[in-house]
Amino acid sequence: MIAAITGTSGHVGASLSRSLLAAGERVRLLVHEDTRALEDLSAERVQADLTDPHSLRRAFEDVEIVFHLAASISLDRRHVETLRRINIEGTRHVIQACRDCSVRRLVHFSSIEALADLNPRKATDENNPLAGPGDTTLYGWTKAEAERLVLQAAADSLDAVILSPTAILGPYDFKPSHLGRSLLDLYHKRLPALIHGGFNWVDVRDVVDGTLAAAQLGHRGERYILGGTWRSLPEMAALVKETTGRETARAVLPVWLARTAAAIAGGLPALSSKYPAFTPDALVAIGKHRKISCEKAERELGYKPRPLEQTLRDTFSWFREQGLLEE
Repeated sequence: MIAAITGTSGHVGASLSRSLLAAGERVRLLVHEDTRALEDLSAERVQADLTDPHSLRRAFEDVEIVFHLAASISLDRRHVETLRRINIEGTRHVIQACRDCSVRRLVHFSSIEALADLNPRKATDENNPLAGPGDTTLYGWTKAEAERLVLQAAADSLDAVILSPTAILGPYDFKPSHLGRSLLDLYHKRLPALIHGGFNWVDVRDVVDGTLAAAQLGHRGERYILGGTWRSLPEMAALVKETTGRETARAVLPVWLARTAAAIAGGLPALSSKYPAFTPDALVAIGKHRKISCEKAERELGYKPRPLEQTLRDTFSWFREQGLLEE
């Protein structure tokens, strides 16, 4: 079997590639520009671009299963065209390339943000509707539109399953990711204040385990939520202090004040980062999906996320090995 992976330079892609190779599978790594996450891997590499259908058809030749992880992730609404081009049109091209190359199964990565959270008193599960443009972040809406394309393709005979992970942390975060940078910002005291609100946090290794199980056991056209533990940002700051012994930001802003400031400034930046820590869309995201059910993945895939405390210990240990905790 040959498994092709898009998004190999990303956090999940780096971890999934290693797990498949460790299991002795033949893996074809689709690369675009950034290859830092792949430098120590011995696997076939193919240059490909989600905006170039021909490159995807070439990359999927003789492939049995495609893991489509690549996406543009941004909580900055100025990036609307990139989000649309990569997340929606790129997924359309992946679907067509899978059809053209007779790929047996597509495992598509969506996001918890693609699901509408219309009733905060009810746990989000796979029965929640896909979000519309007013129900989520711009990123979440583009992932919802991409998921609609995959669901339609599955209804039309393409064997595709969909995964909806929550906020991912863990080792092998080479770039680092947006969430990895948030942990580092907490550690290095780059956040001037914290915000009430939070995320459901999940370990990248548990997401990879769920992905491999879905490739074998998932049912066509079905969605599986891969989540972990909800913690507020102040609670995460306390856990980071407990894990590393470092003091973190103490001031906590109410969400209404943060939203007002972000709307005026376009985002509240970290002290030493080019990335805004709290954009208007980020403030939407931290207020959604406080209650999440992973019962379907647990029942059908054997999914079992590990404790968040273990994830944080291992993540900071990996950051330390990479020299990212140096002053």
